[in-house]
Order: sequence, then C-alpha cells, then structure tokens
Amino acid sequence: MAQRSTQDYLKAVYGLSRNGDLVSTNEISQKLDVAPASVTEMLKKLAQDNYIKYSPYHGSTLTEKGLKEAQRVARKHRLLEKFLSDVLHIGKDKVHTQACQMEHDLSDEAEESLCRLLKHPDTCSDDGKTIPACNLPFSNCEECIKLHNQGLEEVGKRNINLTPIRELKGGKYGKISFIRGEHKVLQRLLDMGLTPGTRIKVVKVAPLNGPVQVSVRGSKLALGQDIACNVFVEVEQPS
Repeated sequence: MAQRSTQDYLKAVYGLSRNGDLVSTNEISQKLDVAPASVTEMLKKLAQDNYIKYSPYHGSTLTEKGLKEAQRVARKHRLLEKFLSDVLHIGKDKVHTQACQMEHDLSDEAEESLCRLLKHPDTCSDDGKTIPACNLPFSNCEECIKLHNQGLEEVGKRNINLTPIRELKGGKYGKISFIRGEHKVLQRLLDMGLTPGTRIKVVKVAPLNGPVQVSVRGSKLALGQDIACNVFVEVEQPS
C-alpha cells in the first residue's frame, strides 16, 4: 500500500507539472482528493526519500529519481487507458479509475507487450496526454520489434530520463535519444534531420497545442504536435 501511495503522489506531481514547474500542495490535494495536511506529510516523506524537492509554501518538483518512477507509472497508466478504451471499449467514465487500479500490478514485461499490441501509441484515449517513452535502450520502435521477433528478451534498461519535445519550454535544449513510431514515421523524421544524437533547441511553443519551433543544426523547423510528442530528448543545459 505504501508503494502504491508513493506512485500515486509521484504520478500526480508529474501530471500537474510542466518541465519541472513547481506544483502546489493544494493542486495535489485536489488531484488526489486528499486533505492538504495529509499531502504535506506525504511530501515531506517523499523529499526525505529523494523522490521530490519540497519547498514549504512554494511547491514541489520531482528529482531525477522521482521523475523516473513517475514516468514509469504514468506510462503504464496511459497504455492501460488506451487498451481499455480502444480494445475493450470500456466506457470513458470508467477508464481512468480502472487504469488506476491496474497500473500498480502491471509488470514491465506485460507493459512492453501491451505497447507492441497497441502499435506504440503516442497519446492515451482519455485526455490525450503524451505516453512517456519506454526505458528500453532503443533509439526507435523498429529496433524493439526486430529484437522481440528474434526472441531476445533481456536487453537492459535506459538509465536516463527522456522528455518529449512537446513538453519542453522555449529556450530549452535537448539531445534526441528516442523516436517513437513505425517505419514511415521514423523515415519522415530522419528526412527532417531529427536523428538520434542530434541536439535541438526549442525556440518557441505556440499556444493551444500549436506547433513547436525548434532549431536543428542552424535551421528552424516547425513541428506539429504529432511529431513533437513522438521525439524524445535528454534535456541538456546550454553550452
């Protein structure tokens, strides 16, 4: 139960924050329907365990450790929402609650199989939020499919936290580490110069889910949301 509670809080902070923004205690309280005093007590515990950075009266943000765990749980939750909605056709009013109940018990192996079954979806069906990248050490989904078909199961895990370009603010830098999608999606992005290892800078993010303008090798590209949520970067500091 303690582990589930920790995961619920980390997922809440992850869902409420944008690129490391502080999340208030009241926001978490409303999200989880828990009294503010209880939220404060839990946040202090999470800070002691190095899952979050907690500043009284200001808010909380995830540490690298907390972000890794939050992304892992959020990925399982959003994949389950996609599966429950699109495959099992569970009513939209029940999908979120059902996914919350299942996410804690879904094994990593089952999560990987679920992703392949759903053909590597980019967003969940409930609220359109981006599904985090897996932590397998691949640069694209084709590598995952190929190795799976060859019967290779133990490939290790990626140690770095990745962020979709869609969730970065203007002025942020990153190195492309993973591209999600089938061959035609991958080829389209490669043709645009968005290759693994390439460094990018987010120049401007248009409001209302508009395009994200990035600088790549001195050229500027306007990326639609369909691309921006499928290109994942390791966030870097400007050199």
